[in-house]
Amino acid sequence: MNSELHKEKRSRLALIGMSGSGKSFWTKKLAAAGWRSVCCDYLIEQRLAPRLAAGGHSGINGVAAWMGWPNSVAYVQREAEYLAEEIGVMDEFLNNLEKETSGLEKGSSGTPIVLDTTGSVIYAQNNILMRLRRQMTVVHLANTEKEQRMLVERYLNDPKPVLWRGTFHVKDQETPRETVARCYPLLIAARRKSYETLAHCAVNVSELRAAHGGNSPRNSADVELFLQKIREQVEHA
Repeated sequence: MNSELHKEKRSRLALIGMSGSGKSFWTKKLAAAGWRSVCCDYLIEQRLAPRLAAGGHSGINGVAAWMGWPNSVAYVQREAEYLAEEIGVMDEFLNNLEKETSGLEKGSSGTPIVLDTTGSVIYAQNNILMRLRRQMTVVHLANTEKEQRMLVERYLNDPKPVLWRGTFHVKDQETPRETVARCYPLLIAARRKSYETLAHCAVNVSELRAAHGGNSPRNSADVELFLQKIREQVEHA
């Protein structure tokens, strides 16, 4: 990779992490700062739209309702359908990005772009993940143990599509909420290593909040701080 292309890769960020870790938040922040943004959740939802409509569902919460509870009869099949569409979305996105890279090698200029992935991107095919690492800087939005407990509560109160991949096991006399509260931390732990392996660097979101006295970041200076943390790690590596 020549120096110009390497520089371009640093202005192509793929954000990965659990649902609720801050991927969409920082994607919107970067979009407001002029970056081109791509949301995988939205693109997957569009691909699933006919199937969602057949059951009277729509939107991201509609996708979760369509997939059903993890131990339902339809879940395994619909989990596979969701993953197939996610792989399709990633493949199409990377095809377009690779064409842009080819143009860059010929002297064209690129626009900064941020990809808001799903929490399940790590389950995509290996060739997809290798291409993602080759074309973009992959940033893991890491969460503290306290924040992980908040992710569990967030899922219980506002379920989003989740690929459990066999980590959901119901015990006798256990309520659905109790099962989720017990199994979701297991899912987080199972995914953590995969996120770390895929990512070029990690940003602890709580550190960004701490820099603002616990308040949510609000302006372009916050975006620069976010990018600075990424640059420091990538350049050091």
